Amino acid sequence: MPAAGNTLPEESFGARLRRYRERAGLSRPVLGGLCGKSADWVKALETGKIMTPRLPVLIRLAEVLHVDDLADLTGEERVSAVSYTKSSHEQLTTVTEALTRYPIGMADRDPVNPENLAARVKQAWQLWHGAGRHRTAVSTLLPSLLNDARFSVQRLTGAERRSALRSLAQIYHLTQLYLSFQPVPELVIMAGDRAMNAAQDADDPVAIAAATWYINHIWREAGQQHEARISLALDVIRLLRPEADREQRALWGLMHLAIALSHARTGREGDAWRHWDQADAAARALDGWIHPWLLFGRGMVDAYAVTLLNDLMRGGKATRRAATLDLESVMPSATRRAFHMIETARAYSQRREPVAVVHLLRRAWQESPETTQFNLFTRSVLLDLAERGDLMIRREARDLAQTIGVLTE
Repeated sequence: MPAAGNTLPEESFGARLRRYRERAGLSRPVLGGLCGKSADWVKALETGKIMTPRLPVLIRLAEVLHVDDLADLTGEERVSAVSYTKSSHEQLTTVTEALTRYPIGMADRDPVNPENLAARVKQAWQLWHGAGRHRTAVSTLLPSLLNDARFSVQRLTGAERRSALRSLAQIYHLTQLYLSFQPVPELVIMAGDRAMNAAQDADDPVAIAAATWYINHIWREAGQQHEARISLALDVIRLLRPEADREQRALWGLMHLAIALSHARTGREGDAWRHWDQADAAARALDGWIHPWLLFGRGMVDAYAVTLLNDLMRGGKATRRAATLDLESVMPSATRRAFHMIETARAYSQRREPVAVVHLLRRAWQESPETTQFNLFTRSVLLDLAERGDLMIRREARDLAQTIGVLTE
């Protein structure tokens, strides 16, 4: 098999598509479903029975197959998929500089009190979950948090150092979330890796489990390390003691949810639901308690069932499941509510119901503008509907795309 980037000139688009699909380990039904299309549509593309799709659909294919350059799919003029699919936040440079800076030359400073640091991290999580423009709000805090936490970890010892390390791991989680869906994948990986290192240095099973949850996000979105991310989550499950307290029970359930999402992404339906059932049982045992910043609880588990059904190409079941959810009452996070509204829109996209798609995306925008603006499904589906929907939908999609910054006037 030729290496990515070295595609033979005479290779057809269909042959390229099939090669990248097989490299990603996706079946035709899975790839079609992730693009809001059918298995027959994928087959028709691969066999040359239909023409190469237009740019919005090409972009979605590139996202799903993790192809950074559209030329690797089309064989035509090189076009970076990132420039079309990912938006950069105005504070990206500032946060990047803080992440990549090392706390050197500050020996005359005193470390931050660990309790004070933990309180500041708690405030940052509240902003992430509560502010409509949560990226903007958190970006003002991240540089000083990164600087103070890393320096304090160097200067503190014993229990105080472990406390600072737990806070530092959470700061890296927030940094990873801020950087996600922006054109800096290497920094997302860096933040995730540093979070795990901090959690391990703290020797805290709960912190290690949280880091595993976020590392699983990185690998799953990249379509990589399927077996490794499942193995890691299983290792952490064995590390936790769910009978000890509700936080460990919540993280135990979160690990099963991570495994369920990984299996669903690769079409392993039975395994996905088996682990979702374990997560659901853990959430029920919490008796209404919700983790304060990971938000694990009944609402989260139920909402992620829609994501599982989407990834398993069960759009009809996903919409019916979504209809039973009351996100306002079960999800104490504007960011998460908007995300799950977008997931419901993805389910309706599979059913080819564009009116519902645009309606739900507009609701998500009203709930959390930056969640919607940076979501890759939102960006790709609005571009597609603005170009190819019927007249009413084209106008609605174009208006919303312009509102959130996907299209310019």
